[in-house]
Amino acid sequence: MLRILPASTLEPAMLDQLFEERYIPEPLAQMARATRQRKPRVVITGIGVLSPNGNTVQEFWDNTLAGKSGLAPITRFDVSAYPARVGGEVKNFEPRDFMDAKEARRMARCSQFAIACARMAAHDARLELPVAQRERVGVLIGTAVGGIDATEEGMRTMLSKGWQRVSPFAIGAAMPNAPAFHISMLTGALGYLGTITAACASGTQTIGEGAEIIRRGWADVMFVGGAEAGLFPIGLAAFSQMRALSTHYNDTPATASRPFDATRDGFVMGEGCAILTLESLDHAIARDAPIYAQVLGSSVASDGFDVVSPDPSGEGEVRVMQLALADAGIRADEIDYISAHATSTVVGDNIEVKAIKKLFGARAPQIPISAHKSMVGHTLGAGGALEAVAAVLSLRDQKIHPTINLRQPDAECATLDLVSEGARAARVETILSNSFGLGGQNACLVLRKFDL
Repeated sequence: MLRILPASTLEPAMLDQLFEERYIPEPLAQMARATRQRKPRVVITGIGVLSPNGNTVQEFWDNTLAGKSGLAPITRFDVSAYPARVGGEVKNFEPRDFMDAKEARRMARCSQFAIACARMAAHDARLELPVAQRERVGVLIGTAVGGIDATEEGMRTMLSKGWQRVSPFAIGAAMPNAPAFHISMLTGALGYLGTITAACASGTQTIGEGAEIIRRGWADVMFVGGAEAGLFPIGLAAFSQMRALSTHYNDTPATASRPFDATRDGFVMGEGCAILTLESLDHAIARDAPIYAQVLGSSVASDGFDVVSPDPSGEGEVRVMQLALADAGIRADEIDYISAHATSTVVGDNIEVKAIKKLFGARAPQIPISAHKSMVGHTLGAGGALEAVAAVLSLRDQKIHPTINLRQPDAECATLDLVSEGARAARVETILSNSFGLGGQNACLVLRKFDL
């Protein structure tokens, strides 16, 4: 098993020695050397959330701790002919509460989500809009499919009414970078602007990369996260053809997402958004901002195996978790809790469990693990960001949310502590949050309770 040592305690010569003795592979040693010199510390000062089980941070967290599912029959389009008819829809969302109605009509739903959550995150961080020092504020947003609903609508219009009836705003609405652009316009940010499209790892990767942008000195403030309107006909059709979706629980939708359970039969499609405000610690302290937690480290790596299935050995997932620990400069035994990717597929859940067992060894059964997707389904590019929010709130409140619908653990998963009996009070200082996406797009975050 890899031995991870805290980079802050290692001199370069010692790192070289450890590499020679095969304790630390060279790529990790190089990363640890860089970690020793990185500054500033990056903290989370604001959060905005729209999810199937809550449209504010407090509603989201209360329902998450209570194990309240946001899954229900899909209502956004007619699903009567589909084998899977359950989804995680954002309910009671009114775009006009956050933007001009005319402006909203020109956007895809994911961009509407992004605007709403960015407003909430800025307000939560006590940042007035437009922001001050605009050149020092950046935006980095993740999405897996972007405004694909706008693409579908444009195609239906063209086929039924002719090309002349297609909206001139169709391309602008459909572009994957539209959510990031709209947040930059809303906030007045003139600094770094980017979009990450990394399948299910998109939201997680933006948080790690956003922290790096601040550490490089390119920004003092970054708006990061994931936005996804992931319930759309082509997606439902394609995932149904892949036999990846749950079809056995259409009559009991709240039970359809069942990570780690022996009776699970596939994932549930969902939608949502989470935007976080990141700041350098000095900048946050200077303006007396509230601080939720610290982004300690992150990693991104390729599974390099298959466009759909993860490497069955689990080595790709082991590697990306190792890299996150090395980037954070911590040992594996410092992780107090794991926020699992856990989509509720047999293959995916079991390989993640195998990877956790390989990395953490005999300590793996002692680490609490929970699956947020059990309550909201798989929100694709927003999933990692929503899970990061839940992890941050766990650090704040010292509570771990449950994995619901886990009644009969799969044999591969049964030896782990999967937090299936309701929310739990626990000492949580450091969290590992996993996101493993289609195409072998893997990303991990290490979040730590804030302490000066």
